[in-house]
Amino acid sequence: MKQAIVARADIGMGEGKLAAQVAHASLSAYEDAGRTARNAWKGEGQKKVVLKATSESELFELADVAEREGLPHAIVRDAGHTQLDPGTVTALAVGPAEDESVDRVTGDLSLY
Repeated sequence: MKQAIVARADIGMGEGKLAAQVAHASLSAYEDAGRTARNAWKGEGQKKVVLKATSESELFELADVAEREGLPHAIVRDAGHTQLDPGTVTALAVGPAEDESVDRVTGDLSLY
């Protein structure tokens, strides 16, 4: 079991902002998962990987694939209190789910 968090590299988020957006995405997708997946992922150490996207449209394309695959996922939009404009799409989390299922959506992306 794992979770992949895909963050935009094209909007110049600082390290702290990036960390916060990744955390928002991770928790939101976790909440979208069923109890069995949540418990299995927690029991296996909550494996995560953070990957790069180059645009908002790329995140939405990946989210569409995750939806078609039936995987838990979540898109994050920033509230706009600090570095970004309100509503800026910053990240997508896919999973927790079986590694192979998550890789079908995010396996071609580079590490952040």
